Amino acid sequence: MWECPQCGRRFKKINQSHYCTKRPVTVDEYILSQPEAIQKYLTEMRKVLKEALPEAEEKIAWGMPTYWQGHNLIHFAASKNHIGLYPGKTAVQVFSDQLKDFSIHQGTIRLPYDQPLPLALIAKIARWCYETREN
Repeated sequence: MWECPQCGRRFKKINQSHYCTKRPVTVDEYILSQPEAIQKYLTEMRKVLKEALPEAEEKIAWGMPTYWQGHNLIHFAASKNHIGLYPGKTAVQVFSDQLKDFSIHQGTIRLPYDQPLPLALIAKIARWCYETREN
């Protein structure tokens, strides 16, 4: 077990990433709370999702940027080595052929920082989530 020296929370992983201060309330705060090298990927992800989902409300849910319209449509979040995109299990199944170059698991798509974001595919998945109301 590892205990954060700042907040005292205990984790199984040493140096577990977490918020030990106030959680971000806006997507801007979320992006700015991440390491500078990751912020550009998050900003790019945000831009493509806002363009693909102009009808959706942008908010923080489950501690991550979320696009919502009556329910959660899609989420994204920074991890150590990738951005996690969370369109839901059905979306990942539907788009699995187009996601073969990425690590996927149930409702998660891992987009590594060492590859360009597949912006057109992200937009397509986001629109599918909106149109089908799956997630």
